[in-house]
Amino acid sequence: MKTNVPLVLVSLVLFAAPLCAAPLCAISPPDDSPYHWNSPVADSALLAQQLSAQMSDEQALAQTFMLAWFGAEPSPLIIDWIVRRNIGGVKIFGWNTDDTLRLAQTVGEMQRNALACEWGIPLLVSTDQEGGMVRHVRGETSQTPGNMAIGASGRSSDAYYSGYFIGRELALLGINMNFAPTVDLHTNRNSTVIGVRSFGDDPVRAAVLGAAFARGQRKWGVISTAKHFPGHGDTPLDSHGSLPRVNAPFETLWERELVPYRMLILEGVPAVMSGHLAFPNTQAGGTPASLSPWFLQDILRDKMNFQGIIITDDLLMLGALEYTRNIPQTIRQALSAGNDMIMLSNTPQLNDEIWTYLITSMHSDPVFRERVRDASRRVLQLKLEHLRGAHAVTFEPDLETIAAGLRLPEGDDFFLSLAARSVTVVPGASGATPFPLTPENSGRVLLAGAGQFEDFFETGRTAFPGAAVFDINSGTNRGAAAFAAAVRNADTVIFCLSNRAGIAALQSIRTAAQESGTTVIVVSVLNPVYLEEATWVDGAVAIYSYAPVSFIAGFSVILGRISGEGRFPFSSKNKL
Repeated sequence: MKTNVPLVLVSLVLFAAPLCAAPLCAISPPDDSPYHWNSPVADSALLAQQLSAQMSDEQALAQTFMLAWFGAEPSPLIIDWIVRRNIGGVKIFGWNTDDTLRLAQTVGEMQRNALACEWGIPLLVSTDQEGGMVRHVRGETSQTPGNMAIGASGRSSDAYYSGYFIGRELALLGINMNFAPTVDLHTNRNSTVIGVRSFGDDPVRAAVLGAAFARGQRKWGVISTAKHFPGHGDTPLDSHGSLPRVNAPFETLWERELVPYRMLILEGVPAVMSGHLAFPNTQAGGTPASLSPWFLQDILRDKMNFQGIIITDDLLMLGALEYTRNIPQTIRQALSAGNDMIMLSNTPQLNDEIWTYLITSMHSDPVFRERVRDASRRVLQLKLEHLRGAHAVTFEPDLETIAAGLRLPEGDDFFLSLAARSVTVVPGASGATPFPLTPENSGRVLLAGAGQFEDFFETGRTAFPGAAVFDINSGTNRGAAAFAAAVRNADTVIFCLSNRAGIAALQSIRTAAQESGTTVIVVSVLNPVYLEEATWVDGAVAIYSYAPVSFIAGFSVILGRISGEGRFPFSSKNKL
């Protein structure tokens, strides 16, 4: 790209916004300039290269940082990192988001501070809004059925519109990057950290659904991030608390876990998150993939030809720290391995060991210095390609629009219809089900389960007025004997099952139910693998999430108002 605009001027106006008041950001290029926010970038790669070359080592390093903070209000320390360092991005967690209007104000405040810096470079504002049980931005955002429900429906259109409506809500809040889609496979049935976050165990189906989800987000300018590379689904362990080890050889990974990434890269996914998992039967050995140059450079970059940015999962997770036991060294190793951004779920002090160690390393090690500068160039290129133009996510959220209602009525209708399409009916021991079960033919109904799913009880009482309730966690209802007595007094028990503890509670009433002839129906919430240990019940429905729409859909199937045509998106002993 050739231009007559001096590069020093480009550096001042490139990311300037009209609402920025600082003198260095007040320069506003003409509307036909290639550097205007509402104009496309003629050559983002070249421009990113030029910008990165003009930066100091400190400025380049700062672009690789994505930090978080505690509380609803932006902490003074995170503002310092934005103003004094002009860091590359911030990560929004669930503890920041109960009030969506306040969150939008926070995002606007942080972007104004970033745009007022010397270079006027905006922040990547990221979160985890996968749908289903991972919904870090709470408040007024949609509660959705999630990925396994999409896998159960089997429709790519359901994945697309899930990404579309989730992306719209994030864009209105000024959140321009989502750590989704999750394309981990449901390979290990004992996984609790992935489970229903997966589209299923079929690599091609997960690839198609993940690509559709990403396309839906793209309509609103939200940057999709495929995770957790190379795959977190084949382990029962959680990388938040330990370093999981997956024994699959690379040949298996290539034809299984890596298939969704191969397709998403062809689809142009702009970001990939590296996971804290070790694969000892590959050339990476015991090194976590997030710290492995073999996984990130040799495989992801060279073999798979990924050109976007690689960002770590939180480097304060024990899956990373268990390997190095030193945060500054972990961060250096992550950048050296090929990550372009490092994410921390806390805010370090401005000049603590993390910053001083990395800057010193850049000054003493030319190879590490060039790696950091290359990472900053990739981050700048991503921003140039996705944070500019008429379709980019706003830097200044419209508070009136958000206050009037973040969700669209058609979005609510869609997620209800997705929940209905995904409900999976599981026959009982007889090979049939007692559905439709109505208030007229059900007799005395007992709703039983754990009280953390109050929507189960509320929806159940709406479906079966006058139903009794047995909350297993209630102080007055503790004990298998009390539960068994309540079962003997009922004609029908509808039990909410969500985990292994629920299986134990369900088994405790088996004899009582069979002696009294009580019909037992299970509503399986989240991962339905536990149904395989409850084959004696009279019937079940799997609904995959605890969103209110999922409970409505599940009880609608029990009542016979809808048929429930979903299918388990993984191999199951249950016959469907």
